[in-house]
Amino acid sequence: MGWPFFGETNEFLKLGPNFMKRQTTSSLVKDRLLPRIDKYMRLHLSNWDGMVIDVQQKSTDMAFLIGFTQIVEAELSSIYDGFKAEFDKMVTGSLSLPINLPGTSYYRGFKGRENVVKMLRELIEKRRAASPATTYDDMLEHLVRDGALNDEEVIDQIITILYSGYETVSTTSMMVVKYLHDNQQALEELREEHFGIRRRKAAGEPLDWADYKSMRFTRAVVLETLRLATVVNGLLRKATQDIVLNGFLIPKGWKIYVYTREINYDPILYPEPLKFNPWRWLDKNLESHNYCLRFGGGGRLCPGKELGIATVSTFLHYFVTTYRWEVIGGEKIVEFPRVEEPNGYHIRVLKL
Repeated sequence: MGWPFFGETNEFLKLGPNFMKRQTTSSLVKDRLLPRIDKYMRLHLSNWDGMVIDVQQKSTDMAFLIGFTQIVEAELSSIYDGFKAEFDKMVTGSLSLPINLPGTSYYRGFKGRENVVKMLRELIEKRRAASPATTYDDMLEHLVRDGALNDEEVIDQIITILYSGYETVSTTSMMVVKYLHDNQQALEELREEHFGIRRRKAAGEPLDWADYKSMRFTRAVVLETLRLATVVNGLLRKATQDIVLNGFLIPKGWKIYVYTREINYDPILYPEPLKFNPWRWLDKNLESHNYCLRFGGGGRLCPGKELGIATVSTFLHYFVTTYRWEVIGGEKIVEFPRVEEPNGYHIRVLKL
């Protein structure tokens, strides 16, 4: 499903594709989630001055913290470290060879998922046993109190949302730092856009929806990062009827895997496809083309699209207006089975 969010997810799970037809505003992101993202982003970035950091690790921590906070806020401090450790094992194991023997990544991932499920089940039982007068403003509360899903379905959906959301946000955040370092012209234009926002606001005043919507070049930078890095390699679809494509018959019921990396690197669609060129996205029509599949398409368009872009945009706002940086290690990008720097992407961060 993509980026992590809660009220919208609850509605999507109940309504399916009809949800996208009924969802006409971004009020959830605007009124409830963006203020939280701003708060935790400032906290996360507050002490980077003078440090040598691994952007890959820091962005993973950042994305997971923000996503997990939307799901379980009240118990965050008591379970966060243990939950994330087991969740990381699960993610690594899911991308390894399926050899279920002690000592293998797959085995550790399998055990990690068992522990994640156990912790979530204990949380659900605690919430159900709580007084009706006790309420929590997070996704778990919505799912438990709504009653549309049983406990196993709630657990499965939380794991799915966390897995897909934090992986995409963290990888995009790391890659955008790399691409901006390698393209100083883009960095300076981005920085000027964000300093313009800061000049309109009082010291310490958080970002609001109007600020986010004004980040035209920032949005272009995020979309170009998603294209060039291709964090999500493809989309799965099912043929609902016989389809003839370029002379080939795809029978009804067959599964189709759309390999988006090839689309993203098509020189006809994107001239100089291997070049980081965010300016191409200033053409508003480009984002709406049917071959732009960053967030799926049609009735299965990721409902968390705006939240994801807002999260990375908020990170960029506080990062580029507070710090400058130099790369001190990590130049080898691996693109399969996921985009990552095997040895980390290390930078030295200094206050502007």
